[in-house]
Amino acid sequence: MMGTVGFAPFRASTVHHAFVFPMPGHSVKSFPIPSVQRLPVYLRFLKEQRDRSEAVVSCTRIAEEFGQLSVQVRKDLAITGISGRPKVGYRVSELIDAIEEFLGWNTKTDAFLVGAGSLGSAILGYGGFAEHGLNIVAAFDADPQKVGITIHGCRVYGIKSLVEMGKNRPTPVEIGILTVPAPVAHEVASQLVEIGVRGLWNYTPVRLDVPEYVVCEDVKLSASFAVLSSRLINRSVFPDEEV
Repeated sequence: MMGTVGFAPFRASTVHHAFVFPMPGHSVKSFPIPSVQRLPVYLRFLKEQRDRSEAVVSCTRIAEEFGQLSVQVRKDLAITGISGRPKVGYRVSELIDAIEEFLGWNTKTDAFLVGAGSLGSAILGYGGFAEHGLNIVAAFDADPQKVGITIHGCRVYGIKSLVEMGKNRPTPVEIGILTVPAPVAHEVASQLVEIGVRGLWNYTPVRLDVPEYVVCEDVKLSASFAVLSSRLINRSVFPDEEV
C-alpha cells in the first residue's frame, strides 16, 4: 500500500551546507541552509511586530529575541537582498516582503501529494502550508479504498492517473510531495519529474536520483528523532554538561 511510510524541497541539489537552486540555462545560486532555515522564525517574529504596529526593527532586536549575534542575523537577512539602514534597521513591512519573496511564499505554488496514508493525511490537514503559498491540488494513492475519498478538502486519485492528470493540467505542478513506501519512491519521483515537477519534498528514507534541475529536499524524521533521543540520554547521564 502506498499510504504508509517511514519518515524522511531536493538529491541533485541537496548539500550539507548550502541551499542550491539549479535551473536549466541559469547560473546556480547557493545559500547557507542554516540561514534559510532561520528565515521563517524571523518572519513569524516580524509579523508579530507588525501586528503591534512596530514600523522598524534592528538586527540587534531580532538577535536578542532568539539569543543570537546581531552579525549573524544581518548575514541571514542579507541573502534576501534587502539592506538595513545604519542606526535605524529595517522597515518591518519591507523585511516581511523580502523574506516571503525569497522563500517564494508570496505566490501560490501547486503541488501533488503521493501517498495518502497517515503521514500524507497529516500534511494535507496542516493549514500552515497554505499560508506559505503551498497549494496541494490533488493526492494520489495505490490503495483502492482511499481512491475517490476526500481528505481535508483534497481528493485522492489512483496512482495510475498521476502522469495523465499532471500533463493535462492547464498550469504546471511545481512541487511533488512524496510520502510513499521506500520501494516505490524512485518510480514515483520519476513520474513527478516526467510531468514537469521542479521540486520534490521527499519524506521517504530513499536518496532520490533526479536531474540536476530538480530541487530535492529530504525530510528525515528518524535522524531528527535520533538527535532528540541522544540528547535526552546525554542530559540524563551528564545533567550539568552542555549538549
